[in-house]
Order: sequence, then structure tokens, then C-alpha cells
Amino acid sequence: KKSEQELKDEEMELFTKYYMEWKGGKKSDNVSYANIPRFYYRLPAEDEVLLQKLREESRAVFLQRKSRELLDNEELQNLWFLLDKHQTSPMIGEEAMINYENFLKVGEKAGPKCKQFFTAKIFAKLLHNDPYGRISIMQFFNYVMRKG
Repeated sequence: KKSEQELKDEEMELFTKYYMEWKGGKKSDNVSYANIPRFYYRLPAEDEVLLQKLREESRAVFLQRKSRELLDNEELQNLWFLLDKHQTSPMIGEEAMINYENFLKVGEKAGPKCKQFFTAKIFAKLLHNDPYGRISIMQFFNYVMRKG
């Protein structure tokens, strides 16, 4: 029987071996293969415990990172408050509107997670035949909620 330390050392050795194979890939004699990026990695088999652990951990880290990018309820409320505060008159019926200048002001105040939504491209995408060159605050907010 192996001691616990020997088992841990063996596990680490196997992990390092598999990781280096996965990261480095196998070198081929054919030079043209070097130019083709690898786009598919097979799923680890049931007996490949270390590869399964590595896959689970990398997935968890990816999901944590994506989760941190999402706006929480307080940030969404703050964004709505800022948009409402900077609306540009006149309203179209019940629809509050905002022009590009105020849109950029809100973008500066909204915080780092919101920065990605305050671009000219997104403003132009939401711009629809308004004679004053404004977008609907509600449409923009719904866009942020769908994409963020």
C-alpha cells in the first residue's frame, strides 16, 4: 500500500503529464498541421479522473468570471435612475428618450460593468427615426438586461 503522500505525488505527476500533453499537444512531422488551430478537444473518459477534474474546474472558473460580469439588481436600479435623471425632452407619448450627449454622461457615471453598453454602435443600433436623434430609455434598458 502507498502512503497518502505517495498517492498525492503520483496524482500530481499524472496531472502534470496530462496537462502538458493537453497544453503542448503532440508534435507532428507534417509542418502544415502547425498552421491549423485545434478547435476540438474530446471529452475525458470516465476513467480519466484528472482530466475530468480539470474540465470541471475550468468550467467553474469560466462561469464565475461570467457571473461577475453580470449586473446585479442594485446596479440595474442605479442604471435606471441615471437614465431617468438624464432623459432628454420632449417625451414621445409616455416614452422617455435620451440623446447621445446625455447617453455618454450616464455611461461615465454608471460604473465599469456598464461601460460596454455605452458605445456609439449600440446607440446607433437603437436609434429609430427620432427627429431629435434620441433613443428610447426603455429600449436601451431592455437591451442591457438581455445582453448583460
